[in-house]
Amino acid sequence: MSGNVSEREAEQQRVTLVQHIIASRMEELAGQLSEMREEVVDIRKHFWDDVTVNLDDMIETQASMKQQSELLAERERGHSVLQRQYKSLQRLQQSPYFGRIDFREQGDSAAEVIYLGTASLLGDDGESLLIYDWRAPISSLYYDYGPGPAEYDTPSGKIAGTMELKRQFVFKHGAIEYMFDTSLTIGDEILQQVLAHSADGHMKNIVATIQRDQNRVIREDRKRCLIVSGPAGSGKTSAALQRVAYLLYKYRRQLTADQIVLFSPNPMFKKYVSTVLPDLGEENMQQSTFQEYLEHRLADRFQLEDPFAQLETALTGARDPGYEARLEGIRFKSSARFFRMVQRYKTSLERQGLIFRDVKVRGHVLLSAKQLEEWFYPDGNPGGKLAPRVAALLELVLKEAKKALFALRDEPWVEEEVELLGRDDYDEVYRRLQKAESKGNGTFNERREEAELLKELVLDRYHRRLRKRLKRFAFLDFEATYLRLFEDPALASSLLDEDADADGLPMLWPEICRQTVEKLQRRELSQEDATPFLYLKGLIEGFHVNLGIRHVFIDEAQDYSPFQYEFLKQLFPRGRMTLLGDHNQIINAYSAVPGLETLTGLYGEEETEVIRFTKSYRSTKPITDFTRELLPEGRNIEPFERAGEKPAVTAAADEEALYRHMAGRIRELKQQRYGTIAVIGKTAQECAKAYESLKPLMDENELLLITKETDEFTKGGVVIPSYLAKGIEFDAVLIHDASQAAYARETERQLFYISCTRAMHRLYLYYVGELSPFVRAVNPELYVRDNASECPSS
Repeated sequence: MSGNVSEREAEQQRVTLVQHIIASRMEELAGQLSEMREEVVDIRKHFWDDVTVNLDDMIETQASMKQQSELLAERERGHSVLQRQYKSLQRLQQSPYFGRIDFREQGDSAAEVIYLGTASLLGDDGESLLIYDWRAPISSLYYDYGPGPAEYDTPSGKIAGTMELKRQFVFKHGAIEYMFDTSLTIGDEILQQVLAHSADGHMKNIVATIQRDQNRVIREDRKRCLIVSGPAGSGKTSAALQRVAYLLYKYRRQLTADQIVLFSPNPMFKKYVSTVLPDLGEENMQQSTFQEYLEHRLADRFQLEDPFAQLETALTGARDPGYEARLEGIRFKSSARFFRMVQRYKTSLERQGLIFRDVKVRGHVLLSAKQLEEWFYPDGNPGGKLAPRVAALLELVLKEAKKALFALRDEPWVEEEVELLGRDDYDEVYRRLQKAESKGNGTFNERREEAELLKELVLDRYHRRLRKRLKRFAFLDFEATYLRLFEDPALASSLLDEDADADGLPMLWPEICRQTVEKLQRRELSQEDATPFLYLKGLIEGFHVNLGIRHVFIDEAQDYSPFQYEFLKQLFPRGRMTLLGDHNQIINAYSAVPGLETLTGLYGEEETEVIRFTKSYRSTKPITDFTRELLPEGRNIEPFERAGEKPAVTAAADEEALYRHMAGRIRELKQQRYGTIAVIGKTAQECAKAYESLKPLMDENELLLITKETDEFTKGGVVIPSYLAKGIEFDAVLIHDASQAAYARETERQLFYISCTRAMHRLYLYYVGELSPFVRAVNPELYVRDNASECPSS
């Protein structure tokens, strides 16, 4: 601990003064909030009493309503602003700040004393800052430098000087519990305190412990694309969420939370990170999964496979017919090779091959597919961009289809529809007749005109429905056009580039094609086909774009294919991308996804910044030392120096002994006050079995089974598949099956690594039979051996 008692007393006196100011402001704000709340309630209650209603002058009435609505909206906005200020002070009350730096700018004789917290706080003079927001430009000194020469960026340029002091604080119930002077970026003492705490159901903000490389991620705003790679537990997601808060602070006049979207790996993860931004006084950005977007676009046309069902098939379907072809199809359709193939297919469709549908109404062909093809590919057509030509064809189809539809006015079915019209329809026709008669020239035949108007009414309704369908490009057969890639071997071969695609088509291409065609004919769309299909559809009709989104964050970026990246780039043309991932954590090891570094091609190297993390903070050093040996290049991962127990590997004679020992271990961990305990299985099938076996050995509601439908992560004991545990951390992890039968193939190494790296404080591995070769290859001094016959005390 730094400093003498008088320094600590001086710091505590300052804290007390700041807390007094905070309490006084909160009391003042509480009064203002109460008054404004009453005013808002009063305006709502007497809204119509204060509106001038003039039945003879509706313009005056509308103006009065508009004035009253604007008054109410203004008061509600004012109440919202005051409420945010009050909540900000509430956050500061118990822990006003976490750091102090004394910085002397070049040319100044004295240092400026700066205290950093989660929000800024002005002194009573309205000018001096008692606390600086951690996102302020000068605050970056705290994260980037120790005492000595230092500099920071401002809108007007760099400010250089000397940091004379760097101090860190931990508060408990408003009093200083720890106070350190440090020469490190963030002192290990504070980080040790934070990491030693138990996990709960939500991710926490890390503003007090941001490391220098994380600070680079947070404040980088020059490039179009930021790629952040790093091992499990390196703080990629945490830094990205603080980055959102920083962007909302720096660009608060130009950027709002609803202009930022985060693509999460699963619905449960969305809830897990949902409290970080509100803890920092910011609104949550939009959150989605890529699967949710696919379902939004495709679920009305297909039964759509989700990525977890695809993974379950890959992990458990080895005995299924066509299994090897399915895996090869997943690899190929996720590859850059297939991406290039689809792009060349689009170019070939500009000359020929686009498949059309007849435009029909009630079985009548208004425009034939052949006619549409002749319009789109006229003799001597030099080609041209596909989407603009499709848009031009749409306008022609809308016009000609209407003409052809109204030419059917004398068809018997039109007469039948007229007979089914209701009273309101006849009233509408009567009004039209009166209007027409008033403009007549003496030859008006009311009966004939009525019959024609009734037919027109029927055809108008058909036309509205037809027009709506046509605007969704119902005259194009996207499914058949996509299937041509798999039904025409000569076409597929012609779309390969001899140099770039030297490997040619997959060896099992005929079987891949058969599976693809059969599924689409059943209106089923495999996960590996969903984005290529949607991408090709976008190339043909034009992409649906969202111009409002300015920042796109993608977590677990290593699991996205080239199609998905290009599709998101098209979807958000004004968005900057932040990609977070780790090539060692690919959950679908059957996909041919390239490393994150290859994504520099998305916007070009000049518009891309790549930041690599190497240190893992989540787990204790013994756990990180163990898990990094599970990877061929694991030695590049730096463990954080936090003490703990070595992982324990437990052999069980049979499953009964395994579950008995596991249940005892869970009870023991709960007695030791560990709040989150996960039994992690490789697949959903394995987890369902583990849950049913453990449940009779546990107290009621002591264990929860997590499935892909689970949308919220809670404290306590859970049984969870490896791929759903991504991005989440637990106090203790029990690997349900670390045997050779479960984890032996190289394609399973990443899943095993993911599962083990979820553990913060304790890691236990169980197996029956032969131990996984991944563990056998680890230095035996890095873990301890256990025996399931010796049950943990309960």
